[in-house]
Formats: sequence, structure tokens, C-alpha cells
Amino acid sequence: MRFVCRNFWVSDMPRRGHTPQDAPLMVLLLDLEADLSIWEEGREVWSERMFPVAELAYQLALWLRSPAAGRRDFVLDSMQAEEGLIRIVRSDEGWRVGCDLDPDFWTAPVSWDVLVAEIKRFDRSVREGVAALGADPAFIPEP
Repeated sequence: MRFVCRNFWVSDMPRRGHTPQDAPLMVLLLDLEADLSIWEEGREVWSERMFPVAELAYQLALWLRSPAAGRRDFVLDSMQAEEGLIRIVRSDEGWRVGCDLDPDFWTAPVSWDVLVAEIKRFDRSVREGVAALGADPAFIPEP
């Protein structure tokens, strides 16, 4: 399972009167977007255009840093996207990624270590995209 983000942009930031260098946290989380997809075994199994990837990276980092990490499921509670658009749940076989808007979509289960490694790889990818837009990615906590 792999998160892939492409085509970073700043959506509504100019309309709000900000640049990536001076935007407050809420604007960075809402307006730093990219096309997000989930890949499994070399093929795309889910995708969403204009996804708030900075907000997802931010919330995933907080989830991994919490004392309940590894025991509690993750549900993206976004300021912009539908709640549950990204969900990570524990099953008897391992951790699976799914989407409430597509109840038939679930990735194959992976171990906790594999999931954490993929979230950290995704975090690095988002930080690189954010930096390329001119924003300091330090607003995203280290996972």
C-alpha cells in the first residue's frame, strides 16, 4: 500500500490574500493541496483530486505521536474534505486503509511497521511538495 501525491498547488490561498510564506496554519492546512491516490501492487486503487494533503500529513503525524497510536483507528476529520474520506483501521490481519464514501474500498492488510513506514514516506513527500511551493513544512509535526 502506498500514498502518492502529485501536482501540488495552493488552491484558494491567493484569494484569501496569502502566500505560502505568510499564510497562517489554518490556511496552510486547507489550501496546500495535491492529487492524492492510493496504490496497491503497482496499480491505483483510489484517487481524489485537489486533496488537502498537508492537513492529512498533519493529522497522521499527530495520530502517530499520540499514546494510543497502534491501538486506535485513524479517521481524517478534515476542515475541508468529508469526514472519514480517509480511514485507517485495525483488523485481525493488520491495518487497512479505506474510505467512507466508497464502502467497498479497503486495501489489503499491512503490519503496523509497514503502515508507519508508509506514513513517514508520505510525510516526506508532502514536505517536499510544500517546500517546492515556498512554504516552510515545519508546521507539519514530525511523525
